[in-house]
Amino acid sequence: MVATLLNQFVRELYQTNGFIPLHAPAFDGNEKQYVLETLDSTFVSSVGKFVDDFEHKIEAYTGTAKAVATMNGTAALHSALYMAGVASGDLVITQALTFVATCNALYHMGAEPVFVDVSPISYGLCPKAVDTYLTENAKVTEEGCFHKQTDQRIKAVVPMHTFGHPVELDELVSVCNKWNLILVEDAAESLGSFYRGKHTGTVGEFGALSFNGNKIITTGGGGVILCKSEDDGIHTKHITTTAKVPHPYEFYHDEPGFNYRMPNLNAALGCGQMEVLDSYLLTKRHLAEQYQSFFHGSEFKFVVEPEYARSNYWLNTIICPDTDTRDEILKITNDSGVMTRPIWQLMNRLPMFESSLCGDLSQSEFFESRLVNLPSSPVALLK
Repeated sequence: MVATLLNQFVRELYQTNGFIPLHAPAFDGNEKQYVLETLDSTFVSSVGKFVDDFEHKIEAYTGTAKAVATMNGTAALHSALYMAGVASGDLVITQALTFVATCNALYHMGAEPVFVDVSPISYGLCPKAVDTYLTENAKVTEEGCFHKQTDQRIKAVVPMHTFGHPVELDELVSVCNKWNLILVEDAAESLGSFYRGKHTGTVGEFGALSFNGNKIITTGGGGVILCKSEDDGIHTKHITTTAKVPHPYEFYHDEPGFNYRMPNLNAALGCGQMEVLDSYLLTKRHLAEQYQSFFHGSEFKFVVEPEYARSNYWLNTIICPDTDTRDEILKITNDSGVMTRPIWQLMNRLPMFESSLCGDLSQSEFFESRLVNLPSSPVALLK
């Protein structure tokens, strides 16, 4: 019954009887003009004015010292971890309740995740759970923080701002300071989200944004590294552009680098999207308010922003009373052309991470079994 009513409600919101995706891109600004300008210039690859313009727009919006555009969000996170000093054999504290890209970035640099529980406040990494795990399993020496059992170095903490809702950053910073760890924010889902007035991704030493086609704005594929210092930003730009030393014609590279450059064509699309970001955020907040009103007084909990934050409401989310109800909603809505989805399977359940170190994950397991994402496209058709 609830699933049927939800179908009707979503169709009224989007004013269509056709297929309703989970989160489709919208293009309401100068995107086409800028892309055509790029084609006319012939600078469609890794050099062009729109790359610089896009980075400057991100810097102005987020308040970061330096933004470095990349080909995708995973490349941005990989680069951020590299710049933070994470190396092969290191351990990194993160959450099991996340998209696989968080852990893939660690895997491909030879580091290993340590999975710790999420918070019922933010649905992202829980500071208390991190501190508890470290108290039971870690030691701090002059050389850094090390795992008592494996003697591996624990280098960093990587929270992910789940569905755009900022984690408890002040508390995580305190835990990192206590244990001599570096905070790197996976802010892939949270462009437009603010923690106590600070944009996500700017509290840690580095942050990573994503502009995949399903994000709040898109560059087709793309990401950005947010750097807390200008010097780190300059170095990050250098290593993501093959570490090539500038010269009119000579090719000289002074360290191992990545070819993670965002093409000018993608950046042109991003510049047009940034110009309409504020209107998308307002539309998505309006949509979230309507969902919240629909579920008010029911047995379902609609996920709202934490009291300390202003979220972008990238994906609207409900917590179902039990797994059977969740499965019923997923089946009925998807069978009728209204796309909903469960949260990702916990990372420690996947074959490549099943042997990873873990703390207690009871909160993560609870959300995994009950959570449903609802259609959240920032379209102008909303009432």
